[in-house]
Amino acid sequence: MMRTLSTMMLAGGLLAGGQAAVAGDLLQWQNNSLTYLYGENFKVDPDTQQTLTFEHASGWSVGDLFFFVDGITYNDGENGAGDSKTFYGELSPRLSMGKLFNSKIQFGPVTDVLLAMTYEFGEDDTESYLIGPAVDLAIPGFDYFQLNTYLRTTDGKRDGDNVWQITPVWSYTIPVGNSDILFDGFMDWVVDNDDSYHANLHFNPQIKYDMGKALSWGEKQLYVGIEYDYWKDKYGIDNDGFVGSEILDGTNQSATNFIVKAHF
Repeated sequence: MMRTLSTMMLAGGLLAGGQAAVAGDLLQWQNNSLTYLYGENFKVDPDTQQTLTFEHASGWSVGDLFFFVDGITYNDGENGAGDSKTFYGELSPRLSMGKLFNSKIQFGPVTDVLLAMTYEFGEDDTESYLIGPAVDLAIPGFDYFQLNTYLRTTDGKRDGDNVWQITPVWSYTIPVGNSDILFDGFMDWVVDNDDSYHANLHFNPQIKYDMGKALSWGEKQLYVGIEYDYWKDKYGIDNDGFVGSEILDGTNQSATNFIVKAHF
């Protein structure tokens, strides 16, 4: 199972490569960004954190791709592995049935059907492989709305198979004065339990003001705002049974980040 998922992740990851001779045929659009976040009230890990995030999103002739990597610094301690700094990232290619078969797929609010994949990576026990069906939805007012469903396989000490995860991703723009407020984010909902990985819910919306547009620097270039990070049973650790040597107040996280995000 693991080898099969790894192979499919590698195949999907080819969407991100090859910007040489064939890039002109494959790549349709792309957007990159850097985000600085400062937040408090994190659980399991140290309370106060600073994060620098690189994000890449792109559309391809066979689907789309989202990639990010976080560089995290703990201001007031170390994580369970004894590190004051760490990193975490995800590679998420999706294959579009509409693009692959050159056919418009539309029924009800559904505008495309896709095969979604994600590879989670980082230091310590973080590797996971996800694969499953997805749909793009046309919902009035939203810039986009994706609904991804995954079969999740986890490596390392948390090793487990056949855990299902539902991940909606959205973006909604609200005009305000001479600029806009962007409400976007995601939710990861692991709906069932494995022996070593508990069901959990990670809700991560951002509310950002388009400062670049307000200052006439260019719209969708510079945002400031906040990110709310709610994570019930963080990392799949059952809050009711969690006991740590230093962290004694559970694994249900409710943290807020201040963010500055620049697109290029």
